[in-house]
Amino acid sequence: MRHLLRSPAGIAGTLLVTLMVILAIVGPPIWGAEAERIDSTAILQGVSAAHPLGTDNLGRDILARVLVAGRLSLALALLATLIGAGAGVVLGALPSVLPRRAARLVTGTVNALVAFPGLLLAMFTAVIAGLGARGAVLGIGAAVAPGFARLTQTLAASVAGADYVSAARMLGVSRWRVMSRHVLPNIAEPLILNLTQALGGALLGLAGMSFLGLGVQPPSFDWGRLLFDGFSRIYATPAVALGPAAAVALAGIGFNLLGDVLARAAARGSAPEAKATGRAVPDTGGIGEPDPDAVLEVRDLTVTFPGGVTPVRGLSLTVAPGEIVGLVGESGSGKSLTASAIGGLVPYPGEVSAGRLRLCGADLGELPETERRRLLGTSLAMVFQDPMASLNPALRVGGQLAEVAIVHQGASRTEAGNRAVDRLEHVRVPEPGRRARQHPHELSGGMRQRAVIAMGLMGEPRLIIADEPTTALDVTVQREILRLLRQVTDETGAATLFISHDIAVVGELCHRVVVMYAGRVVEELPVEELVSGAAHPYTRALVASLPDMETDRSLPLASIPGRQPSPAEVGGGCAFAARCELATARCAELPPLISYGTAHRVACWEA
Repeated sequence: MRHLLRSPAGIAGTLLVTLMVILAIVGPPIWGAEAERIDSTAILQGVSAAHPLGTDNLGRDILARVLVAGRLSLALALLATLIGAGAGVVLGALPSVLPRRAARLVTGTVNALVAFPGLLLAMFTAVIAGLGARGAVLGIGAAVAPGFARLTQTLAASVAGADYVSAARMLGVSRWRVMSRHVLPNIAEPLILNLTQALGGALLGLAGMSFLGLGVQPPSFDWGRLLFDGFSRIYATPAVALGPAAAVALAGIGFNLLGDVLARAAARGSAPEAKATGRAVPDTGGIGEPDPDAVLEVRDLTVTFPGGVTPVRGLSLTVAPGEIVGLVGESGSGKSLTASAIGGLVPYPGEVSAGRLRLCGADLGELPETERRRLLGTSLAMVFQDPMASLNPALRVGGQLAEVAIVHQGASRTEAGNRAVDRLEHVRVPEPGRRARQHPHELSGGMRQRAVIAMGLMGEPRLIIADEPTTALDVTVQREILRLLRQVTDETGAATLFISHDIAVVGELCHRVVVMYAGRVVEELPVEELVSGAAHPYTRALVASLPDMETDRSLPLASIPGRQPSPAEVGGGCAFAARCELATARCAELPPLISYGTAHRVACWEA
């Protein structure tokens, strides 16, 4: 209301809409009898004191009929808008949950309907449905639907890629539930705002249909029908046609002004496709025999996108129970995409291949879909960088945590709710019972991150993947989250893969460090050797760029010259050669990842 009353347009729109709503409510009871009273002595009269807008061919007062017609006009416009909005929302949301081919078909249908003139579509539908109010409502609804479908499709596409939607799909939630529970609630506001403007358009469209003789038929009447009846007399007695025309115009302007102001108030509150030159290069160490002690074992993991763009190439790593392994590298090195590939969350059209991808001793590539989903849902906990993307903002925190126990453990809602509160308390969320009943936006950033960790602990995770979970947090909260991750690992004995670009955090938390550059592992070493024993020039440069208390503040901060190549620019040799002071002609050949001591491997010809 504050936004509506700040501008003349908002005030005018609010007053006009309020007036029309009041008129629709009180019009028929007050003027209904006068509008229907036939007076043979006053047929086709002009403007007079008794009849300010004249009379019709039965002597009925036109002003009274205009005032009474407001209820039917608004009711039909509202019904047509709801029909069009409902059909358009469903049609527009379908591509975000349907398989690719079906999604393309729906998208093509929406594009064709948007290109078709709205009035012709309304008339065509009305003729098929039959003349009268029903046909006109269906016709205008059909004309409104494509606009809503296009808007919904655009909004849903922005939500469909969120982590909480991916998680719901991985949990096996049905497509219809994903759409109704996770997609639509989060795009509801702009759709509701668009309803107001669509209502004004539907009102004008229905008046036009009735004026053309395709809408409301006698003895019923709306503003368009009154305009049709008076149009033949417009040159002799203009008032008989101008009265209903003014009502239609004022109502349409009011709804459009109101919708425009609401939309502006709410508004205040793509990368180009790359051409591939790189290719996946397998780890020359070979796949070998499975490691029976590893919780996670990855061999020759490759992620490829159309055109041969390969952001992750030939990656291999293992994580043992109770071990925290840090995965570090600059932004764009493939760390997060590696985590997505392990969790089965690589977005379409990415393709994942691996010589071996084992979790808890089971090969994920060989498991049936239902078993794979169950294993990932109970044994894998993922903590993302932005908890607001992991938590559905439209649902309460406790309900989202409880869903894990309900889906994977067969718990009742009461049992799952109690466990959700217990898990929130376990990760030291204050007042866990009250926080469970709140929405994500009501929690601080640190509490949201704790809630995401608690969600992972709803099952019995054997592997925790933390993808830069402290990046958006201040230093104090960051330390609390790191301490919590170590505590959880110690208590549960879970293996943890900690992804970060902050090598200082990794050095404090982890037992072992895996360094990535341009999609490949370039070094793997114990954390004790990170500062003084790193062998790869890139790892040493990362460590050297980290300031400490002894850094000379009079000198510029150390940095690595140049930039990391994009996945489309990686050639066949060492990707770091262009930035490396030790590079030689031999670096044009890809260095293998070979042993460099106990639990230490490096991929560098000069190491």
